[in-house]
Order: sequence, then structure tokens, then C-alpha cells
Amino acid sequence: MTNNQLLPSFQEAKNTGKKKFAVLIDPDKMSMGNTDEIVKLAVEARVDYFFIGGSLIVNNMLDNCLTDIKERCDIPTVLFPGNNFQLSFRADGILFLSLISGRNPELLIGNHVLAAPYLKVSPLEVLSTGYILVNGGIDTTVRYISNTNPVPHAKDDIALCTALAGEMLGQKLIFMDAGSGAETPVSTSMIAAVSSAISVPLIVGGGISTPEKAAANVKAGADVIVVGNAIEKDPGLIREIGSAVHG
Repeated sequence: MTNNQLLPSFQEAKNTGKKKFAVLIDPDKMSMGNTDEIVKLAVEARVDYFFIGGSLIVNNMLDNCLTDIKERCDIPTVLFPGNNFQLSFRADGILFLSLISGRNPELLIGNHVLAAPYLKVSPLEVLSTGYILVNGGIDTTVRYISNTNPVPHAKDDIALCTALAGEMLGQKLIFMDAGSGAETPVSTSMIAAVSSAISVPLIVGGGISTPEKAAANVKAGADVIVVGNAIEKDPGLIREIGSAVHG
């Protein structure tokens, strides 16, 4: 995908109701063989994006993972970075995440200042994203690393006001995430409340492990569904969830 084409594709999902499906790949957890299977299934299922990243990337697999995907398909690759080291020119874009649900200044603006010069000269499309961590019932890696408290699961009003503030501050996307392997995914009532209040696309991830949950989320108002942990365990879910999102 050419530069500056990702945001319009996200906005299309919001404007037209043509929902999108993103497969999250953590390079540390992917062998090359597994990546090959996931890419093949993603092409068949008409996956819209690969999100690449994780809270921890402890080896040099990021560039290798991106190169491997690019050689096999033309599905856009979007960095979903956990820190400033998870940057690569080989991707198509980056979710420039501001953790608006937390009060850690490093994740609101500090890390962004350090990354800005790199991104300015990179070919990456920078997607300003308000990131809202929602309590998923377990202590997730992102909660520990970010040193922030998530929005309580049942507090739809807090999530709504946080998303509104993010949009008013200029964020182009809102991403609500219960975290990898969440026992309690983001509720449909919270998705509906936030989606109806904002005009920017809403991304939802964390704990989506069945096509039924994916379908319920898009019906509630999610514009983009992100699935990672469940697919690592069962790549075949890509077909089922893809059908649920697009259908």
C-alpha cells in the first residue's frame, strides 16, 4: 500500500460500515514456518492488515518478520510498537500510540519526542492513535510495562470520555485493548458507547478468540477487529474470524 493510504482505509470502515480485520503478529513468537501458514490463511481470508509488534521484542526478528511477510503477500503491515526500539522502515505504517487511559507521561508524549525525528525521515505512514487499555481480568504485559491502570471493565462512561478527549486532542484513531490473552474482552456495551460518541475509527482487540465475539464487536460498533493470541494457538481461526468480520 502506498504512503498516506492507510488512514483513508481505516476511515472507510467507519464511514461505510465495511469492517476491517487485522491479524496481530508478535515477531518473537513466530517461526518462519508458522508465519508462512498465517500469511497464506490471511490472504485466503482477505485480512486487511497485519499489525506487527508486542509489549516485548527481545531479538532482531522485527525486520525479518516484515521482510518475510512482504515476500509472500501485499497485505499492509502496520507497526504496533511497545517501545521506541520497535521501529522499522520495512513496514507500511505505524500506530503512533499515546496511552490516553494512563497517566504515565513517557507514554503520553515522552517516547514520542524521541521517535519523532526517526519517523519524520521514514517512509512510514504515521497514524496518530489514542490507546485505551481496558481491564481484561488478568495482569497483562502491557499493564506491567506501561505502569498504568486500565479502564475498569464496566466503566463505559470513563472509556467514552477518554476516547472523546483523544479525538478532541487530534488522535485519528482510537484503539481499545483488553490486552493479549485477556480473560474478559472489551464489552459490547463499552464498544457501542465509544463508537457512537466519536467520529474517528474505533479499533478493538484483546481476548477475541471466537468468530461469534468478533461478529458481536463489529455489530456493536468496532470498525477494526484485532486478533493475535488466539491465532497463535489456532491459525485456522483466521478464516472463521475473517468471515465473521467481513460478512
